[in-house]
Amino acid sequence: MEKYYTVEQIAELLALHPKTIQRYIREGRLKAHKVGKSWRVTGHDLSVFTENVGLTGAEAADISKNRVSISCVADITVSDNGEGMQLVNLLTASLNCKPKEYGKSTMYAQFLEHENKVRVTLWGNLRFIQEMLEFISVVTGQTVE
Repeated sequence: MEKYYTVEQIAELLALHPKTIQRYIREGRLKAHKVGKSWRVTGHDLSVFTENVGLTGAEAADISKNRVSISCVADITVSDNGEGMQLVNLLTASLNCKPKEYGKSTMYAQFLEHENKVRVTLWGNLRFIQEMLEFISVVTGQTVE
């Protein structure tokens, strides 16, 4: 009889956060089956996943590099609609040419006209967030101390 593991059990076995396991399932990296409202992974599929991580080495390095995911929201005050749209375009352009090591990082930017603000929401690994915040610092002329 096949043994099934929950997301929480796998997270404990692999010393990872349950949300990381859920992301692997969502991305198709770990095969799972929906049972009610939760996911179950067969012992075979878990074995295949852990063997693939061990065999490639690159996958294991990717897991350890992206072990930290960060999200942040920045509100940037602008003088008018033109400056707001220019800032949104600059941020979007910087995201469109991001290096591969930033992984599946995302950004959402919007101009809040009634507040004269650009709201930027970032999600990604530590390096991506650091680079984007430094870019915002340069573009706005504010230094981080």
